Amino acid sequence: MHNIRQYQLPLQRYMAMMDLQEGNERLFYKLLIDNVEELLPIVYTPTVGEACQKYGSIFSRPQGLYISLKEKGKILEVLKNWPERSIQVIVVTDGERILGLGDLGCQGMGIPVGKLSLYTALGGVRPSACLPITLDVGTNNEELLNDEFYIGLRQRRAIGQEYADFLHEFMAAVKQNYGEKVLIQFEDFANHNAFDLLARYGTTHLVFNDDIQGTASVVLAGLVAALKLVGGTLAEHTYLFLGAGEVSLSFLVLTYH
Repeated sequence: MHNIRQYQLPLQRYMAMMDLQEGNERLFYKLLIDNVEELLPIVYTPTVGEACQKYGSIFSRPQGLYISLKEKGKILEVLKNWPERSIQVIVVTDGERILGLGDLGCQGMGIPVGKLSLYTALGGVRPSACLPITLDVGTNNEELLNDEFYIGLRQRRAIGQEYADFLHEFMAAVKQNYGEKVLIQFEDFANHNAFDLLARYGTTHLVFNDDIQGTASVVLAGLVAALKLVGGTLAEHTYLFLGAGEVSLSFLVLTYH
């Protein structure tokens, strides 16, 4: 921790933590668990957002599993290349809506990696059972397409049937390779795809979207807990929703149901 604290910039601390995760995973998690309040903002939000924006520039070694459009038709083979077999949790993104930063394409890998480090540090899931995946279906971010350090496909995003077929092959391959009990967490998909994916695979796979379901559930849990202090029921109180973001809208839907 003394060495980590020598860095002045959060991004520098992030890079040091990622190097530690690659070099000494046990020490990485020991450090994170013992100093979670200090390091959580480093390995995840808000620092991970800046890391994703600059991912190509700070890239030193690959983390997680990348599956690109060019591997369509052999996604199962790609999954089988991952060395761990007993996977319990997959966090997957296509990088189209990374935090509030927009389309970061392949550079969104920092989100699945960071989120799964929390599954281990806070949830006790062993690291070997976690698999971060980025689906590289292109990017519409012109700045990244023209960036010499961008690590993903230099093409515009796949849409429509091409996108749907690619995702369907991925979901089928996950079930075939890891069984029906693996949790697939959709992370930072754009709204127009996120809701469709939940609706399509909610009855066939163990799926969860943190941005739609998780955020709202945490807000609702906070309110339910607050009722123990202020009294009454949820229906008896008045709520102010600030903005029409994912948090407000998803919570509104959740409380309505």
